[in-house]
Amino acid sequence: MVELEYRPTVEDYTAALRARRRVSRSARRQVWLIAVAAFFTGVAVAGALASGKSVPVPLLAGVLAAVLLLVFQPWLTARQFHRVAERRGVFRVTVTDAGVSVATDDASTSLQWTVQPRYRETAEGFYLFSPEKNALTFTVLPKRALPDPADVDRLRAILDAHLSRV
Repeated sequence: MVELEYRPTVEDYTAALRARRRVSRSARRQVWLIAVAAFFTGVAVAGALASGKSVPVPLLAGVLAAVLLLVFQPWLTARQFHRVAERRGVFRVTVTDAGVSVATDDASTSLQWTVQPRYRETAEGFYLFSPEKNALTFTVLPKRALPDPADVDRLRAILDAHLSRV
């Protein structure tokens, strides 16, 4: 059994949403679409410059806006998640061989491993994801919430025993 206690931060959710990008098909597709759009924009700009024409400002502004949105989208969404979580107070999470239990100042829930059967580890924490291809739900387990550094290895061992790493 491993226990975590923390107040969620915007950074917790930003890291979770960035980890979700690696797991979610729609998020990966979004990154590829932006890359393809940037490539064709580069071709259009190069063609315009080669022929002596000016580069259309709306085209450049649109691509710049899309790239900025892609870069800042996890942070913007994390701020929204944080606003909701902040009202819940302190999160107390217990991870056992049976699953994950989350209790806050005003609610509690227990999740069996089948509800979120995969996880991703980053430098900031562990993130559990639901099984659908777009990972619609997730649970945040920040490493900073572990009372003892040895608990990181214990938590990883429990997750490896019950979940698939993505």
